[in-house]
Amino acid sequence: MLSMLISPEIKELIKNRRFLDLKEILVDWAPTDIADLILLLNEDERVLLFRLLPKELAADVFEYLNYDTQIELIRSMSHEKISEILNEMSPDDRTALFEEMPPNVVKQMLNYLSNEERKIAQQLLGYPENSVGRLMTPDYIAIKENWTVQETLNYIRKYGKDKETLNILFVVDDYGKLIDDIRIREILLSEPETRIIELMDGNFVALKVNDDQEFAVELFKKYDRVALPVTDSSGILVGIVTVDDVLDIAEEETTEDIHKIAAIQVLEEPYPHTSIFQMIRKRAGWLSILFISEMFTATAMGFFEHEISKAVVLALFVPLIISSGGNSGSQASTLIIRSLALNELTLKDWFYVFRREIITGLILGIILAIIGFTRISVWQFTSHVYGEHWFLIGMTVAVALIGVVCWGSVMGSMLPFILKKLGLDPATSSAPFVATLVDVTGIIIYFSVAEFILRGTLL
Repeated sequence: MLSMLISPEIKELIKNRRFLDLKEILVDWAPTDIADLILLLNEDERVLLFRLLPKELAADVFEYLNYDTQIELIRSMSHEKISEILNEMSPDDRTALFEEMPPNVVKQMLNYLSNEERKIAQQLLGYPENSVGRLMTPDYIAIKENWTVQETLNYIRKYGKDKETLNILFVVDDYGKLIDDIRIREILLSEPETRIIELMDGNFVALKVNDDQEFAVELFKKYDRVALPVTDSSGILVGIVTVDDVLDIAEEETTEDIHKIAAIQVLEEPYPHTSIFQMIRKRAGWLSILFISEMFTATAMGFFEHEISKAVVLALFVPLIISSGGNSGSQASTLIIRSLALNELTLKDWFYVFRREIITGLILGIILAIIGFTRISVWQFTSHVYGEHWFLIGMTVAVALIGVVCWGSVMGSMLPFILKKLGLDPATSSAPFVATLVDVTGIIIYFSVAEFILRGTLL
């Protein structure tokens, strides 16, 4: 659809400001594609085009726009138009919009809603932040177990038009308690006189209103559902959560983890909308901590100052040694953090990972050791730069690489487990943080190996 958005015909209509002709084309477009087109326009053109859209289509398009564009359009609308859009929006998307607004603005927006929609909005906003209650919508189809298939289809035709999804129907008792869910295909493939109770198996999965949104993501993934019911503490059906909202949460959570792994405080806004001051504030803290941590590397180097003064050649390989350990630690840390996030690993698997990373680290270390020793040998044979003790120097580098890479792998893999055990987010054992810790220990390992191998020769 992107090619259509930027087609010469569309560009010409926009350039000549022929918005009525453009409207005739857009009414056949999907709302998400119209939203993409609006984002390509300047502010004045966005407002003009949006005002031309029919009420229901405008509400659908509005839901796909980013927060800044939504606010921009709201400021340009009359009170009547704002009321139309907010009342037509699906409750879950409207809640997502209100969550971004300051409390005083939300209060004003609530006044634009009808009594029924205001009650729904206040109910959803009353649930804890990041809870499933904030994600759900009350637009679902609930049926009774004593209905026939024909009665169910008649009910759907009468009340199903504005519901969030018809893929799943939810069976409730006379008190509104959820007792089962049924896929629409089972209804369509059954005889009209078949009763719903005959199609029920009592096997259903439901979320609680106070469940964490991350738990909802896990449940959707586990059961491969397009919608899940949400109940209160008594089992009363109060709403549903659909997969589109869960995908948004999954994206947000993944973005947060990526930021943490990179040692950045989580950004509240997309990168282009984050001010330079905010960007500095988000990055300066961890960067300062890492810088101070790196000072211990200099301290470790100072501790081996005597050895360096006697064999300056050893200093040439310091970046090689510590970067190899840091890289292996970062690799292991990233792999374990992601595995923990996906529930591929649990805390009880720490010893399994420990053994695995020791073996992996040793093999990776040997590979790098061979490369490092070969490099020193080639340079020695071509330029004699390392002197008569080049072989011992090469062995020092090789053995140190094995030790540092193995240590980096173990440390990088164990830190996420330690943090999770302490109740902290494993993602905070970021790759830069692991690399910094391995730098310090890498110096100690390297010069300890050098002192052992080169004693009596260079040292």
